[in-house]
Amino acid sequence: MSTVKPFLKWAGGKFRLLERILPELAGARRYVEPFAGSAAVYLNTDAPEAVVNDMNADLITLYRCIQTEGEAFMDYAASFFTSETNTETAFYELRARFNSASDPRERAALLLYLNKHAYNGLIRYNAKGGYNAPFGRYKAPQFPRAGMRCFLERTRQGRTVFTCRDFREVFAGVQAGDVVYCDPPYVPLSSTANFTSYAGNVFGPEDQEDLAALVRRAHSQGATVVLSNHDTPQTRALYAGARILTFDVQRFISCKGQARHRAPELLAVYRA
Repeated sequence: MSTVKPFLKWAGGKFRLLERILPELAGARRYVEPFAGSAAVYLNTDAPEAVVNDMNADLITLYRCIQTEGEAFMDYAASFFTSETNTETAFYELRARFNSASDPRERAALLLYLNKHAYNGLIRYNAKGGYNAPFGRYKAPQFPRAGMRCFLERTRQGRTVFTCRDFREVFAGVQAGDVVYCDPPYVPLSSTANFTSYAGNVFGPEDQEDLAALVRRAHSQGATVVLSNHDTPQTRALYAGARILTFDVQRFISCKGQARHRAPELLAVYRA
């Protein structure tokens, strides 16, 4: 299968799982993604209509700027990729500029810079909404123009709308015949694991339960819904009515190879 790689680095991105996910999304007239992240799945779908959502306003602005401005925005964003900006001092100056900036276009371009220059490509915000990932010390981060052009081309294949809403609002607009893919913050694998932040907000047990209820409702109203999550007893209970596909996934977020591990994941599939 020939696939298009996203232009952003993304913790938990689904590029390596496309061969498992895409067959479950086949036949979509309208594709809906409430938790877009790097948009790896959207990029490799071919539905003529799409709703691509994320709660990270800077991320959605970045996608909209590429869609509406094309090469002009790419040229602007590329201006932050120089040998002079690939230093620890410059990185923290530009991180501070991002955190104080109010212009959405400027923030979008700086988000791309930070994603490519920060440690492990983390897009991470503190409780006050400030980007706080540290400098990554990469030899020469490359500006991802080719990947951005692929993204632009995908947005021109039909009609794509980028939105920044709570997932509950997105599900309120799901219609019969839609194909929905959800990649929410995962249920923790243990009581001590707590990677449940979502665009600077906590995504807790009530959110997991609300999402599961909305998935079931959308399916009952004629939509196909596919969801990724950790394979845990809690997740199995939340999606008990789905067809469950399971597999292990290699984690790549740690900079130390020995600290990276395989984790059990599942796809919960509700076909209309």
